[in-house]
Amino acid sequence: MKCQRCSSETFLPFRCQYCGGHFCSEHRLPENHDCPQIEIAHLPKEDLQPLAPQGESSYGYTVTSSQLRAKGRVRFSQKEIQHLAAAAFLVVGVGMSMVLFPTFFYGSYDIDYVMLTLFTAIFTISFFVHEIAHKTIAQRYGLRAEFRMTTLGSILTMISMFSPIKFISPGAVMVSGYADKQRIGKISIAGPLTNIVLSTTFLAAGSVAPPPYESLLILGSAFNAWIALFNLIPFGVFDGLKVFLWDKRIWALGFAASLVLTLISYHLIM
Repeated sequence: MKCQRCSSETFLPFRCQYCGGHFCSEHRLPENHDCPQIEIAHLPKEDLQPLAPQGESSYGYTVTSSQLRAKGRVRFSQKEIQHLAAAAFLVVGVGMSMVLFPTFFYGSYDIDYVMLTLFTAIFTISFFVHEIAHKTIAQRYGLRAEFRMTTLGSILTMISMFSPIKFISPGAVMVSGYADKQRIGKISIAGPLTNIVLSTTFLAAGSVAPPPYESLLILGSAFNAWIALFNLIPFGVFDGLKVFLWDKRIWALGFAASLVLTLISYHLIM
């Protein structure tokens, strides 16, 4: 195997536990191979948490030793693009499936297909902006982060196409590497924060937009506020728990902001 720093043939290479690369004895230390996780390497061991062990496969996302990521660069693999395209197809399908329940969503059988298309675009963008925010922050820290569809999430998303209750979660960004609580918290808050910003923007735009666009924008605000609120629940695999463990004040501010936006936007809809 070749050293990933100097390309010399190495019979017994050393694997860096932080970036996953394989190196010769001369370049085995993080500071000798420009490790993208160099800051993490210098932290006390008790402060580090493995986000996904090397070689672990999760929904087709396998971390291998040759997949080094340069810190600060955001990249999309071919497989990730395929997963993003498939997920987009499902999300758009959920949006357009609202035509199956016209009285539930519109109060009558009259459907404005232009407005339906615009709203579908809004919540499709809102979902992916949330996920890409996680990916961007993670990769800027030198971690490997890629979007992957999940089996359960995809099934529930498909089922919601035929139900008036909509569930949109065909996949998530899988992150691997080592990070401390602060970095994990920042990666986790990035998604909900983008939805809070979008919700606030849509709410402000909806207050001055002419009919019928004000209803569309307020609905977009409500959708983004709900995504942020739901993801900030401090429990299980939700972003909220990671943020809560990192900084309770930041979690409280984010949760309060998303709750207020949810109440305001849904009040305006009603």
